Amino acid sequence: MPQLKSYTKLHLIIFIWGFTAVLGALIHLNYLVLTWYRMGLASVFLLFYIFLTSNERRLLFRFDIKQQMRYVLGGIIIALHWLAFFYAIKVSNVSITLVTMSSGAFFTSLLEPALFKRKVFYHEIWLGLLILGGFFVLLRVEHVNFTGVYFALIAAFLSGLFSVLNGLYIRQQSGIQLSFFQLFYGFLFLTAVLYFQGDLASLPLPGFSDWVYLGILASICTAYAFTESLVIMKNISPYTVMLSINLEPVYGIILAMLVLGEQEQMPPGFYLGSLIILSIIILNGLIKYYSQKKQIYQ
Repeated sequence: MPQLKSYTKLHLIIFIWGFTAVLGALIHLNYLVLTWYRMGLASVFLLFYIFLTSNERRLLFRFDIKQQMRYVLGGIIIALHWLAFFYAIKVSNVSITLVTMSSGAFFTSLLEPALFKRKVFYHEIWLGLLILGGFFVLLRVEHVNFTGVYFALIAAFLSGLFSVLNGLYIRQQSGIQLSFFQLFYGFLFLTAVLYFQGDLASLPLPGFSDWVYLGILASICTAYAFTESLVIMKNISPYTVMLSINLEPVYGIILAMLVLGEQEQMPPGFYLGSLIILSIIILNGLIKYYSQKKQIYQ
């Protein structure tokens, strides 16, 4: 039952993340300022939650230098991931960015065995390569902005690295604690970047609609979804999480077409590549289901 509950939550989170990309397109801020506001506001929301929850409040006062360095590393990785993600959306569109992000499963299949010290499951490598095959079908489509594709690939790699590292960290720590410190340190990292660029004193203030979108982005799409995705990793492997996240383009593209309209319309070849990726996700689910069922009856 814990696994079933985790899978249900996982797909709710993936739907929310699909909406994240739409919000990124709607907010009238550049990718760096947008990510800075997102991480700062999400840190504040989580801090309020921690102080309202007695079981979590004490975690703020535990200081372990080794743990803090892990938080710093995770915060920088997730900040760079979101920078690349939002930049890709700004220079291309939601659909191209989300489908390119599907290559994250391939990167995870390479990283997870090394960091988790488990044997390589070759079907994961093959499925990851097939996903890349679907991805290359998309690259043959006309009107694809390759700058957006390149930055979405960087975001996908960083997402895979982040998922695998947190799959290790979450075994020993609270999901709320891990989320808060990583988001906070990521916010500090971006603050330093803005300071050294000389832009911190002249940051643009969002308009009313941008504040609304930022509020949704920071609370539901970041503080809630980010924390729950870490908790889920206690019951589901990072690779399964990462491969399931390939449903994000499906949810995101549908939402983008409904909200953003014509700018998200793509040629048929784009949807063919997306269908290949979705089929591989279903195949992976069937392989895992039957392998687990076989182990139960042995």
